[in-house]
Amino acid sequence: MKAGHFLWLGMPVLSTLSQLFIKLTSERLTGSGWIWLENTLTSRWMIAVLGVEIALFFIWMRVLTELDLSKAYPLSAISYILILPTGWLVFSESISALQLVGSGMILGGVWLISTGDNGRTTRAVWTVGGDRP
Repeated sequence: MKAGHFLWLGMPVLSTLSQLFIKLTSERLTGSGWIWLENTLTSRWMIAVLGVEIALFFIWMRVLTELDLSKAYPLSAISYILILPTGWLVFSESISALQLVGSGMILGGVWLISTGDNGRTTRAVWTVGGDRP
């Protein structure tokens, strides 16, 4: 298996980091109007968000070259699961049993989608003119 196949792991991790940095930015904002905007744009956490999003873009482009979109995109749902322990560890947020059950369901769904090849491939081809096959 190519090393690039493991790049998809970076997607949910970086997406979670981005959300963490956005939350940290929002907790430290003061002022209103233009002052608020300036404080947002010059926040070290917002600068970190931009760096993470740029890295995420390049990883996503690489992942899309190696996986079908229908299998790659559901993998981003893993970030929903990573947010729970992040919120618990960093912000002392509680985690309910229902959230844990939902996380399990998300993992199950991602697994079903990613392994859901039933041996036949159906591919619709659309032309630029909008003609359907």
